[in-house]
Amino acid sequence: MSFSSLIGSSSSSSHSLAPYGWDEGWEAEFAPYAEQGLLPGRVVRVDRGQCDVVTPAGIVRADTEFVVPRDPMKVVCTGDWVAVDPEGGDPRYVRTLLPRRTAFVRSTSSKRSEGQVLATNIDHIVICVSLAVELDLGRIERFLALAMSSSSGDALLHTSARSWASGARPLVVLTKCDLVPDATGLSYLVQDVETTAPGVQVLPVSSTTGEGIDVLSAMLCDGASVLLGASGAGKSTLANALLGEEVMDVQATRDVDGKGRHTTTTRNLLVLPGGGVLIDTPGLRGVGLWDAEAGVGQVFSEIEELAEGCRFHDCAHESEPGCAVLEAIQDGSLPERRLDSYRKLLRENQRIVAKTDARLRAEVLRGWKLRGAEGRASMQAKRGRVR
Repeated sequence: MSFSSLIGSSSSSSHSLAPYGWDEGWEAEFAPYAEQGLLPGRVVRVDRGQCDVVTPAGIVRADTEFVVPRDPMKVVCTGDWVAVDPEGGDPRYVRTLLPRRTAFVRSTSSKRSEGQVLATNIDHIVICVSLAVELDLGRIERFLALAMSSSSGDALLHTSARSWASGARPLVVLTKCDLVPDATGLSYLVQDVETTAPGVQVLPVSSTTGEGIDVLSAMLCDGASVLLGASGAGKSTLANALLGEEVMDVQATRDVDGKGRHTTTTRNLLVLPGGGVLIDTPGLRGVGLWDAEAGVGQVFSEIEELAEGCRFHDCAHESEPGCAVLEAIQDGSLPERRLDSYRKLLRENQRIVAKTDARLRAEVLRGWKLRGAEGRASMQAKRGRVR
């Protein structure tokens, strides 16, 4: 059966894959593979070298053997658009990936500092934060730095020079808001997160009472969304509320610390009843940065704006005279916690990038040597004054 007979129309809006995000851009990207008799499809689940792909002919199981790259960031991932063998092949194979528009990438714990792609071709990154436990603002900042750096590019799958406004858009969802005893307390929590996430919408929701679910559904009805967060953040429960049925298994959180168990073990792409698709993910224990300098800058935009008023263009905001950032700390307009978090994430990101960038690695080493020499000179000067 030919590709044209399967789609039944040249219009991408009437394509059977339209609910999964198929559009004229994907149709153009796929055209060379259509001539080879391959089928277009979107990966809805990956499991041990195989994946489930939704195609015009239905969901098929395909082997990823032909697209196993040396680069771990180019492995088949949930959300990818692919070209697969037509019916009749046994086994059927994914033959190629179409160029990714966006990707959410984190650093792994590998000593080689490899990136891990968690979801691709996404429009909304929903960072789920549970109100059943004390807010960890630093963790929210970390998620946002990665989210704001997610974008496209065949070379690295993402580029730190691209803003989130043209890539995947982040959103912070405060789950389990029904556990907050009063509206005033909830309002303060929302304000705390809004201060931590400048320019990012913060939405409290409850999968139990339904509060905020309709608003969130309307926000996610256009495009692909991914749910991210720690175990116990209520992602699977939220996914069920958005889907309108019990699709994802859920487990109760521990009473001792409010943390959850890993209910979701794979990333699954599902069609939302109001439009759009949703990728649910397993809870993340670690959220390592991956080339997220631009994201860090956006999360801490107020610090970077203040830095423009510093006397020295290379001010480190530590003890330099005329530092506008330190002045803001002193007058209380900038919380010291924000500056500490900013420095921490920048240092971490620099270490990650330096592992794969020889030039930057040399610059970091020179910086360490210079600071060491300055420290030794300062100690010697102090000893001289003592004598």
